[in-house]
Amino acid sequence: MALVTTPHMADPASLEELAAHVELKQPDLVSSSMIDRGELTLDCTSSDIPALVEFLKTDETCRFASLVDITAVDYPGDDRRFAVVYHFLSMYRNQRIRLRARVREDEVVPSIIGIHPSADWFEREVFDMFGILFSGHPDLRRILTDYGFRGHPLRKDFPTTGYTELRYDEVQKRVVYEPVKLTQEYRMFDFESPWEGAEYVLPGDEKGGEAN
Repeated sequence: MALVTTPHMADPASLEELAAHVELKQPDLVSSSMIDRGELTLDCTSSDIPALVEFLKTDETCRFASLVDITAVDYPGDDRRFAVVYHFLSMYRNQRIRLRARVREDEVVPSIIGIHPSADWFEREVFDMFGILFSGHPDLRRILTDYGFRGHPLRKDFPTTGYTELRYDEVQKRVVYEPVKLTQEYRMFDFESPWEGAEYVLPGDEKGGEAN
């Protein structure tokens, strides 16, 4: 059966060629590579990120000059808890590439703002959502959450309810912050209907009874 590719998927042969080129030119920077679902991922250590990003941007064969995104993945319980992930686009090659570095919770990741100025807000978002620090960032502060926010919402141990809630106080005429207070009744779920507590039956609710 022939491999069917969609417009966003690169040719596997060209990705293998790209991976071989990078590993040949920068053998000390790439620890491993993987092609999955039409995408190439290069693994490296956090300290080697700037050098590898610089190479991918300036090398005539690569020219990955567009930084698309920086994000992270949380693996609670692992010694290297986080994976910091970078996505780049090469208009020259019409290809995308992903860099991935596993880091400890207390590890500081070098900023790539000097190579890609657009990394500024991306790195701030990763810091805000995951608590990962970037050395060399000129203004590393929260970007999505409020001032004084506690915790990092995209960590998997962060409670879905959060720690605080805010409301407008008519007496004080201002927004006030309070600890989250949920009644026990709110926490009771039967997991059969998303409309728990409703006095009417919605289409599809009868399937829960059939399953039992």
